[in-house]
Amino acid sequence: MSQAETQFLAADALLQFRKQLLRWYKKHARVLPWRSSGNPYHIWLSEIMLQQTRVDQARPYFERFVAAFPDVNTLAEAPLDDVLLNWEGLGYYSRARNLHKAAKAIASEHAGKVPDAYDAIRALPGIGPYTAAAVLSIAFGKAYGVLDGNVIRVLTRLTCNGNDVTKGKTRRHLQSLSDTLVSPDIPGDFNQAMMELGATVCTPKKPKCKACPVQDHCCAFAAGAVESFPFAKKKAPLPHYDIAVAIIRNKKNEYLIQRRPEDGMLGGLWQFPGGKQEEEEPLGTTCHREMMDEFGIDISVDQPIHTLSHAYTHFKITLHAFLCTLQTGVPASKNETPLQWVTLTQMDDFAFSRSNRRLIEQLLVHQQTPGLFD
Repeated sequence: MSQAETQFLAADALLQFRKQLLRWYKKHARVLPWRSSGNPYHIWLSEIMLQQTRVDQARPYFERFVAAFPDVNTLAEAPLDDVLLNWEGLGYYSRARNLHKAAKAIASEHAGKVPDAYDAIRALPGIGPYTAAAVLSIAFGKAYGVLDGNVIRVLTRLTCNGNDVTKGKTRRHLQSLSDTLVSPDIPGDFNQAMMELGATVCTPKKPKCKACPVQDHCCAFAAGAVESFPFAKKKAPLPHYDIAVAIIRNKKNEYLIQRRPEDGMLGGLWQFPGGKQEEEEPLGTTCHREMMDEFGIDISVDQPIHTLSHAYTHFKITLHAFLCTLQTGVPASKNETPLQWVTLTQMDDFAFSRSNRRLIEQLLVHQQTPGLFD
């Protein structure tokens, strides 16, 4: 433990820190629907949504999701397609699939009530140490400290911790520090105050140090080095792939869509079929080859209609969409993923990734082009 951390954790300093932070939180906390309800289901749902997502982005999704699935049992009984459709656009769809699986487990094993014991809630799909601590502290008043990106930033600045925060050893130390700091009397408010401080004041760039209620406890501020923390080694550049997408039309003006396997990336979502471009292969050839190899159909690749780029956690892609026409064959997927012919209007009933939804929007634009669909 560093000297800065030892001083920070001294009994008098710790009590003063909690008092200053909680006083600030009571005055400046944002009004959010999951905070005001006190409903464990709402709190759990919000914490899942807020993983990798900002509050302002998550809020409308939360309100729509609760309207569609007002309680755990309703969510558990809903088809996965309905869950994904209400999640569409929020990204990181494994969150929605795990949320649905966890709701089923809560309905069957906990009488529809979010469990209030650490081991029980950790056993649910999609709930790691952070989510468990957040739900237990906020919904049930259990004294578990949270450790998310905002809290990591606050803690490393408070104690001038310059160790690599991507390393397990550093995170375990910070988790122990968070557990020590959390108020035993009102842990939910304290944890939310820490996260609120990181989100609104102790921000990654240009932190508002003058507005910080615990500035006098901050080692990094005293050293004039706030933006030096937290430290993380630079990541390697993400690989990039070019993907040819076949938007295939049949004689009934229907389009072929494919459901992705539930256990993979973007699992359960629908998409236009396609595949990776091979080295020095024309993209139109990629379209034709992939449809013959994957579905056993012959298509004509008529014309490109849109190109868009998208970044995922571990790689980047550029989608090159081509308007195509079915020539011969009946599509059948080798990996037995569901296929369906649908009209443009019917696509609103299916959950697509953000990139595929953008392709649908472009297809609607192109449908208005005279002569294109003759």
